[in-house]
Amino acid sequence: MIEEKGTGRSHASIPVAVPKPISEVEIGEMPRIVTGEQELDRLMGGGIMRGSIVLVAGDPGIGKSTLMTELGRYLDPLTILYVSGEESARQVKLRAERLGAATDNVLLLAETNAPAILDAIEDSLPDVVVIDSIQTLYDPDVSSAPGSVSQIRENAAALMQLTKRMNAATFLVGHVTRSGSIAGPRVLEHLVDTVLYFEGDRNHGYRILRAVKNRFGSTNEIGVFEMTGAGLKQVLNPSEIFLSERQSGIAGSCVVCAVEGSRPLLVEVQALVSKTSYGVPQRTSAGFDPKRLQLLLAVLEKREGLAMGGHDVFLNIAGGVRIEEPAADLGIAAAIASSLYDVPADKYGVLIGEVGLGGEIRGVSRLETRLKECAKLGFERVIVPSKSLQGFVLPSNIEIIGVQTVSEVLELLLA
Repeated sequence: MIEEKGTGRSHASIPVAVPKPISEVEIGEMPRIVTGEQELDRLMGGGIMRGSIVLVAGDPGIGKSTLMTELGRYLDPLTILYVSGEESARQVKLRAERLGAATDNVLLLAETNAPAILDAIEDSLPDVVVIDSIQTLYDPDVSSAPGSVSQIRENAAALMQLTKRMNAATFLVGHVTRSGSIAGPRVLEHLVDTVLYFEGDRNHGYRILRAVKNRFGSTNEIGVFEMTGAGLKQVLNPSEIFLSERQSGIAGSCVVCAVEGSRPLLVEVQALVSKTSYGVPQRTSAGFDPKRLQLLLAVLEKREGLAMGGHDVFLNIAGGVRIEEPAADLGIAAAIASSLYDVPADKYGVLIGEVGLGGEIRGVSRLETRLKECAKLGFERVIVPSKSLQGFVLPSNIEIIGVQTVSEVLELLLA
């Protein structure tokens, strides 16, 4: 709340912020714009918050501009100002027609001059602003090239102030570097309210949209979409999709259950272990942290006696999904041992648990949610940490095996 307070100077008093008890702060309404797309609304915390600024980043061609263009279809009849700094208005219209989003509520502006864009926003008073992309904006008063740290910082700050004042919602499309991080200064990520990051392989049809920051919703929430000729199509049951092509009885294949945000996700882990032809064995992973893979291999060799030093290890999370949760450790370790000994491990259903450096299986959170997802997809057996079963009412429609160490799992696997 801004209140008038004298400053003691000769000129007129100016508005300054006055500290007040937090109990007296008025929250007011928190208006959201509901898109009707369940995946996107859940990812945003229940809808797009008015007065918020959202950064959307990802690799080239992964679907950032497609999603932003489809907002015209989701939000009709709200007014959307689409500012294109990389494409002409004609190119954007062609994509909008293909996606069925060429509606009159979408205003197109092919411009990179930042002051002109700010004037256009104030003149048109849109409900939603899309800047595609923030790296192309150029302010003549800033003595640096477009895409530089100074240009991105100043232009993003100006857009943020205008967004808050107009109570609109602004989406900034951002580029990424070769390493996969968002290009530009880190202040850009601190400045915005929400950061959405596209994950997935362009050669796969599925895209993961992950909220790595959200001031108006849960962080690390994900939305799953399928890229089709008609645009991004939401996937309401991703576990079933990711397991649809899985074959049973194959050594090196296991199913793990990871929780991403509020959603349990069942995915297939594929491991291939073969004798190395080089002096230094290869360690390759897709969809999983390579350093975490090295750790699990060290545990298997040191604690369980598996001779991994002379073998190449290739690990893949099927479907182009990236798993970051440690609860997938047990399934990955079992898949590696399964491939090494050429023994199928899928008869044990789903494996859930974090592997410690001593070879112990550590507990996981939200076990009940994971078990419900396993039963929903027809799995009859689940291996879980024994510690997670304490004080837990076991469901009767699924067999639960509690384990304490990796050795117990390997005994089951090789029996």
